[in-house]
Amino acid sequence: MKIVFDFGAVLFHWHPPSFLARVWAHRVADEDVGAEVAKDFFQAYSGDWGAFDQGLIDAPTTADRIHARTGWPREEIVAVMDAVPSELKLIEGTAALIGELKAQGHTLHFLSNMPEPYADFLEQTFPLKEWFVSGVFSGRVKQSKPSKEIFDLALEQFGAKAEEVLFLDDHPANIAKANELGWNTHLFTTPELARLDLVRRELLPS
Repeated sequence: MKIVFDFGAVLFHWHPPSFLARVWAHRVADEDVGAEVAKDFFQAYSGDWGAFDQGLIDAPTTADRIHARTGWPREEIVAVMDAVPSELKLIEGTAALIGELKAQGHTLHFLSNMPEPYADFLEQTFPLKEWFVSGVFSGRVKQSKPSKEIFDLALEQFGAKAEEVLFLDDHPANIAKANELGWNTHLFTTPELARLDLVRRELLPS
């Protein structure tokens, strides 16, 4: 079984409401406000941000579009975008899972919706090549989850058939599409629950 990890909120911390409350405190008083502002800023990873995710537009164009759409000052939008790497801290429990899985001899890959600048940051900051045999970033293949195209590209990259893969992702829509395409899946919420599922599947010892 080849095991495939999503990145945001699975291996790396990503929680837009608290992120915006931290880096945009003069506009976002708390996480409740952050959740509302995130709807306009990230558009549920569709629209402007979705195009950035797919590598169809660059960071300056993304900032231009968010500014034109919302009226927020462009320099503030750029400051938020520049702060995203500070949010992408390692989730230690998932890193421990990766270590356990590798020790058991499993082959690991990744499939992440990630704009190119942030993909570059992750590669430069964390030992992705030590953890994963290969991986797919949306910004580099011009497709994003949950499109069928990126799942097909991933299987080709991984040298795997759908039934040979277990995919861990935190977004129900991505899990639903993967299931539709015949992948084995785990809807990720915490490293602890993921480990229980991996034990149940006999991929890790109890």
